[in-house]
Amino acid sequence: MRIEDSLAAAWQRLSGTYVENLPWLECAERYDRAHTFHYMDPPYWQTAGYGVDFPFENYERMADFMRRCKGKVMVSINDHPDIRRVFEGFHFETLDIRYSNTNQRQGKAEVSGELVIMNWLPDAFGGLF
Repeated sequence: MRIEDSLAAAWQRLSGTYVENLPWLECAERYDRAHTFHYMDPPYWQTAGYGVDFPFENYERMADFMRRCKGKVMVSINDHPDIRRVFEGFHFETLDIRYSNTNQRQGKAEVSGELVIMNWLPDAFGGLF
């Protein structure tokens, strides 16, 4: 495929798409509508390796946004008591996630608790969980 064809195909796929460079909360508030689905995947609480500063107040802001927003919000985050406390009152689903790249030398995959937090009941999406 020629570069012109690739660019034309990309242009068609992305037509009507907006790319924003905004703080996460400003972006979520700007596009919040009754029909909007927000998926949020913030840095895990009290883990290292992200290279970005994400203080606990941001999780509190996220929970506040979920309480007042018009759309649906799904957050995936590590299962931690502090996180459960700040998002209290929302629907929680707990998943076991196996991270295969954690310990490649020994061939073992670590299992970690993932928390999926929603501001709606999942049966509204046809039994997604």
